[in-house]
Amino acid sequence: MAAELGHFIGGKRVPGASGRYGDVYWPMTGEIAAKVALASAGEMRAAIENAKSAQPAWAATNPQRRARVMMRFVDLLNRDMEKIAEALAREHGKVIPDAKGDIQRGLEVAEFAIGIPHLLKGEYTDGAGPAIDIYSMRQPLGVVAGITPFNFPAMIPLWKAAPAIACGNAFILKPSERAPSVPIMLAELFLEAGLPPGILNVVNGDKIAVDAILHDPDIAAVGFVGSSDVAQYVYAEGAARGKRVQCFGGAKNHMIILPDADLDQTVDALIGAGYGSAGERCMAISVAVPVGEATAERLMQKLVPRVESLRIGPSTSRDADMGPLVTRQHLEKVRRYIDIGVEEGATLAVDGRDFRMQGYENGFYLGGSLFDHVTPDMRIYREEIFGPVLSVVRAKNYEDALRLPNEHEYGNGVAIFTRDGDAARDFASKVNVGMVGINVPIPVPLSYYTFGGWKRSGFGDLNQHGPDGVRFYTKTKTVTARWPSGIRTGAEFSIPTMKD
Repeated sequence: MAAELGHFIGGKRVPGASGRYGDVYWPMTGEIAAKVALASAGEMRAAIENAKSAQPAWAATNPQRRARVMMRFVDLLNRDMEKIAEALAREHGKVIPDAKGDIQRGLEVAEFAIGIPHLLKGEYTDGAGPAIDIYSMRQPLGVVAGITPFNFPAMIPLWKAAPAIACGNAFILKPSERAPSVPIMLAELFLEAGLPPGILNVVNGDKIAVDAILHDPDIAAVGFVGSSDVAQYVYAEGAARGKRVQCFGGAKNHMIILPDADLDQTVDALIGAGYGSAGERCMAISVAVPVGEATAERLMQKLVPRVESLRIGPSTSRDADMGPLVTRQHLEKVRRYIDIGVEEGATLAVDGRDFRMQGYENGFYLGGSLFDHVTPDMRIYREEIFGPVLSVVRAKNYEDALRLPNEHEYGNGVAIFTRDGDAARDFASKVNVGMVGINVPIPVPLSYYTFGGWKRSGFGDLNQHGPDGVRFYTKTKTVTARWPSGIRTGAEFSIPTMKD
């Protein structure tokens, strides 16, 4: 019988009480590994009440002490890296090295949050006016929430929770019900690091849990990562109720390849960025845009054999390039997109639909697939596939290549490969996309910058982690102070100014 996975509330694991459960799989074998509890609105409300009662004391804890909890958490996460990576790989499907990368990029945001005493410093002006001082301070919002996706079960929860907690908030995490184990493991490490019970609660669930977060008046802010349709829904529902909301959605990331690019370097980059994690990344390169027919032909000659020789293995592999997809339902969805591409007239240069993993025949495996002669009107170009499928769209010239990402509805990430600094500089300035790589295929900024896409890839004014993460999880209070000096100036009926 599959184990039951509940929630983490008030510093301990608690069983689900709704009577509703979802299946959690091991993608490499296709087995049901666990049943995850799906919370009711009442269970979510209980977690929020728990967080609300714990938050004032945590907010009153000085920032340096909060930073020390984050320091201990980073040490503990490094200590348990192997154990958590294996659990993540088994439940998600990505291979062990990729799972470690998932954890590491989340850990780096926790490292950034150790600097919270400096990051929360306000401004001060002595003598802004006659005997008047002005200063500002950043204060926590209260109880905030994060709704995170299956594809990064460690990284994105930490991108949300670490800055929020360091700023003095209590945090409600609603992770994906497809990969719920690692978020609870992270919550237990925070408790071991000294985080008070109730400051981080993990509540598993589906749309009922999401709506409970969006409708609850005690949730001051919500962060979301997932599909664009759901991101838009969460943003609209949360904002309509006066919440601060940041939502990140889908992507269709292009790589522009100019004729002078080093094609060996380019193909290495395409293979890793297009097929790593079986393409289940919002920053995966899913469209390659060679400029000129000669560039396209040379690219395909090098790319086809590399895709055909991708090493596909079980999630526990340390040598495979990629593992299985997350669920059978998602596997069938990606296969269907390949069928659609063929029906639309694209050239299927490498077909991964019939791949079967020996010894793991029931796993959710798909071979790498590669389309050529894809055009912008095709669904496989317009829609996010979220699988190991790369499309090649041939551009006549640089202007045509630039137009493709600029006119696409998504604007998450983009890359250009070239030796021409002038072209790269022009591209970075003109491309209508939030994150740009120059000879870097996956331009995910480091933790002390911010991460965020444009257009239908991002909803809200502030991005994830970095300075924007601190701004998002705090509110600014500005104080104007005058200390009596014994000199009376009389009543003033006009708005105060500093004209004199």
